[in-house]
Amino acid sequence: MIKIISNSLTVSVYCKSYFIQNQKEEQMKTYSSEHIKNIVLVGHSGSGKTTLAECMLFESGAINRRGSIAEQNTTSDYNDLEHERGNSVFSTVMHAEWKDTKINIIDTPGMDDFAGEMIAAFKVADTGILVLNAAHGVEVGSEIVWEYTDHLKKPMILVVNHLDEEKSDFDNTVEQAKERFSKHVTIVQYPYNQGVDFNAIIDVLTMTMYTFAADGGKPEKKPIPEAEMAKAQELHNALIEAVAENDEGLMEKFFDKGTLEEDEVVKGMMLSLRHHDIFPVFCVSAKHNMGSGRLMGFIDKCCPSAAHMPAEKLTNGADLPCNSDNPTVAFVFKTVSEPHLGDMSFFKVCSGKISAGMDLNNTDTDYPERMTQLFILQGKKRENVQELMAGDIGATVKLKKTHTNNTLSVKGQQIQIEPIHFPEPKVHAAIEVKNKGDEEKMGLALHHIHEEDPTVEIDHNMELKQTIVKAQGELHLQVLRWKIEHSYGVKFDFVKPRIPYRETIQKPVRADYRHKKQSGGAGQFAEVHMLVEPWYEGMADPADLNVRGREEHPLKWGGKLVFLNCIVGGAIDTRFLPSILKGVMSKMENGPLTGSYVRDVRVSVFDGKMHPVDSNDMAFKLAGMMAFRNAFREADPKILEPIYDVTILVPGDYMGEVISDLQTRRGIVMGMDTDGHYQKIIARVPLAELYDYSGSLRSLTQGRGKYHRAFAEYAPVPFEVQQELMSSHKEELAEA
Repeated sequence: MIKIISNSLTVSVYCKSYFIQNQKEEQMKTYSSEHIKNIVLVGHSGSGKTTLAECMLFESGAINRRGSIAEQNTTSDYNDLEHERGNSVFSTVMHAEWKDTKINIIDTPGMDDFAGEMIAAFKVADTGILVLNAAHGVEVGSEIVWEYTDHLKKPMILVVNHLDEEKSDFDNTVEQAKERFSKHVTIVQYPYNQGVDFNAIIDVLTMTMYTFAADGGKPEKKPIPEAEMAKAQELHNALIEAVAENDEGLMEKFFDKGTLEEDEVVKGMMLSLRHHDIFPVFCVSAKHNMGSGRLMGFIDKCCPSAAHMPAEKLTNGADLPCNSDNPTVAFVFKTVSEPHLGDMSFFKVCSGKISAGMDLNNTDTDYPERMTQLFILQGKKRENVQELMAGDIGATVKLKKTHTNNTLSVKGQQIQIEPIHFPEPKVHAAIEVKNKGDEEKMGLALHHIHEEDPTVEIDHNMELKQTIVKAQGELHLQVLRWKIEHSYGVKFDFVKPRIPYRETIQKPVRADYRHKKQSGGAGQFAEVHMLVEPWYEGMADPADLNVRGREEHPLKWGGKLVFLNCIVGGAIDTRFLPSILKGVMSKMENGPLTGSYVRDVRVSVFDGKMHPVDSNDMAFKLAGMMAFRNAFREADPKILEPIYDVTILVPGDYMGEVISDLQTRRGIVMGMDTDGHYQKIIARVPLAELYDYSGSLRSLTQGRGKYHRAFAEYAPVPFEVQQELMSSHKEELAEA
């Protein structure tokens, strides 16, 4: 009987708890712009961003149990691919309520291959939290993140994690951060006993020591130990002075009293964060949930809200203040495409407010869209809301012609928010579908993937007869393969893209060709004499020919064809010259050596013959094509290859290995310089040698090297390479 009552009571309590939780979700408070804080978690892969996010949600009461990456039950990293890999691949939007503030949290991947996810999140965030691993110091992923941070000028907090590890070194991590990031990196907290026994943090802002139980959570406040007081006081003074520097009034009070009141510190801290004059350092052990609550309190009190951040920049140079009383404007920063569910669009309300059912206009496509439903996100969970105010982040579904980087506004406004500038692709790979019937499915998959991830570019290259995928790295390509195979069921291989070679000539040659065909009735007759020369800008007319007409044709594949009419005495009627030109152009689209485009030639038609009955356009087209082909083969033909300017940034320790590798790739070092903490190598490298360069550079420099490439010119290939290319082309023709 007692057992039954106990069970009934348990069920009753559970039902009541469930009802209260659901009632809370249904009655989600609408927050004003002044009480919305948008933060983005960034840092090197493995620094603990996802685990920290879990702690923040737990401490705020947004979740009632902390998940773990090992158990694959974290609010972020919920995708099957992320479960397989054990780290973040996509950005995840979450939210927490802390006192009277709504904190939107975006967890981002730490690998440079997924930089697009991080950059898009930074676009809509108001403050960045850079998570550092105390056992590893400042890692390459953190350095890459900082470059974007420095460019975007968003407030940044540094959080040193993994202080519970045996090899953790807080002081070294902070020194590296000051050296590589900014001298304005300023300690707010430091660990009292880092290492495997870590359980206490000294906070020099509140001048309190926080001691945690073994399972973390809410700490016990204690006085700072006497042995640490001098160090804590010195750091406290340095912190308060840094905070006061942004306001003359605060600086005067600091000099008069030697300290500041709490409200004054909050005001000064917010200004310092906005102006990039301070980058406060906090301590946590995300694994044991130590320190996240204090971090949340700091975000609540000191981080600027959406309304206190600088206005959004518009494409016309104007500013758009974050104000809920102004007309509605929203910016789409992320799109998730599911084969059977359609697109989900993630947006930030930049001005005004959005209500469910509201009609807006896409100012990029001039297409009307209806916000049928509004959601706030908790990882993969959606919560319906009726209204979102300026500064808030939400999502909607079933927008028809709206994608990442689009602006939505009330009808009649032609406002466009400055778009996200994504990094250029670093690797190129061609796609070969295994099953011939899957080409259409592959095309649809690639279209959706590009809409979802703008850092993926698709090139259906007609010249190379390949579909080229351009991505951020080898790991990025692996993720694309997984998504296409699992979500769209298409099996394929990545292969090396063909190179867009060009062909040209190196000496002038005269050639002629007679086309004669008789098969009963009217026949075909044409004879063409031409001079074919290598063309260059400013070259003189042929000395022994009388130029009567000139046509210059810039070629869509680069270079030029100059066509001269040097006919005298009416040997060929001028009405046939366009047909001769067509014959020449048809051969230039399929060069004799490798089938590549021909460029930079001058053709002078100076003689020929015609028949009053049998001559026609087709005959002269064929004669012109064959005369050009014969001349080309005798004019010392040369294959040209695309050469790229490559700028490489590497730490000085790796200069030798990188230069040696460039030499094996037929690269020529053009110069060297310094760029901040990096050494800069400027080189010219054939495109044919850059296929796997991103991965090789990462391997040579332990992930710390990076490069940029840009087309420079076409240049002749070495003799042995030309012979190989010609042999390969002959084999392809034989197999066809």
